[in-house]
Amino acid sequence: MSYILGARSVPNEQVRIAPTEIDGIGPKEATQVRYRLGISDNIKVNESTKYQIDQIEQIIGQDHVVHWELKRGKRADIERSIPIPRYRGIRHQDGSPLRGQRTHTNARTCRKFGRVPINQRSKKEE
Repeated sequence: MSYILGARSVPNEQVRIAPTEIDGIGPKEATQVRYRLGISDNIKVNESTKYQIDQIEQIIGQDHVVHWELKRGKRADIERSIPIPRYRGIRHQDGSPLRGQRTHTNARTCRKFGRVPINQRSKKEE
């Protein structure tokens, strides 16, 4: 089992598909990386060398924002919009849907009503 930037890659998967398991890398970026390295179209991950996998990691790390950096950037955008009195910030703060979804009957998962914090559950059970 090999890992590419912390994402597990399936050994029988083609090299053009394997990098799409990484957050922030889609099929187009994976194909571009493969072309830049000159790797064959049909080669599989278990047939590739350690050097080729290291090169893939290096190119993706240089050119793309991936994994934890991407998640940190999204979280920073949300935190920046919450203190500003704008629609999206208020909806994030309330835990309501942001993009115009129906809230009368649906949106149970985003509202999180009826949840009890873990430290209060043990007090109620006693």
